[in-house]
Amino acid sequence: MPAITTQSRTRKRAFAMLLAASVVGIGVAGGAGASAETLDLAPVDLGTADSFAILSKSGVTDVYASAITGNVGASPITGAAIHLACDEVTGLIYSVDAAGPACKTTAPSYLSTAVGDMGTAYTDAAGRVNPDYVNLGAGEIGGLTLTPGLYTWSTDVTLSDDVALNGGPDDVFIFQVAGDIRQAAAKNVTLQGGVQAKNVFWQTAGQAAIGTTAHFEGTILSRTLIAMKTGASINGNLLAQTAVTLQKNTVNTPGLQ
Repeated sequence: MPAITTQSRTRKRAFAMLLAASVVGIGVAGGAGASAETLDLAPVDLGTADSFAILSKSGVTDVYASAITGNVGASPITGAAIHLACDEVTGLIYSVDAAGPACKTTAPSYLSTAVGDMGTAYTDAAGRVNPDYVNLGAGEIGGLTLTPGLYTWSTDVTLSDDVALNGGPDDVFIFQVAGDIRQAAAKNVTLQGGVQAKNVFWQTAGQAAIGTTAHFEGTILSRTLIAMKTGASINGNLLAQTAVTLQKNTVNTPGLQ
């Protein structure tokens, strides 16, 4: 039996990825095609921001009652801008000062580190090169099943229908969006084949809006606002460089599920 070399293994894995892409019907609309490197795509390192279900520079608003599993923090804005009740959070609420919810932990230095790590993670995700798919669907990905890889859009990205992410437990998805991310009401992002939310990253230079009663998977790294509409849920981290708005939402940090 001939030996299986690293080179032959790489060729077989690349062929498997291309075959999978053809089966689910992606790799069109400007896609560069899956590569062997896709399987070795490194996840984005969130650093100390990883434990935060919600981390914001300019505050968190909320329509009671939301259910947050993971830490919550805001910096450099005062803790008075964190509008969450203590019974909504399973985790710690970090503030830069004595203001904020009664159960808060005052930790300005830790928050400064976490916000810095959030910015580093955003830069990492936005700076990945050699995308596997470019402007897939002209920004409309509703109804698609996506395989692992690096995706980039020079437009907004719209999820007008359900989107499935199909792969294995170690596979990584990174989505680079120059505009906004908009998910329609009652639509879902689902994970198939063992894909883990901790390995899915949505980087947007605009804002992200998760529709009413919709469900989302993966970490959102937003340059501006992250808005969760009424009853929406996410398995992931909401990491916003401006504000996060909640309306009776469920937010679960992947590492704490």
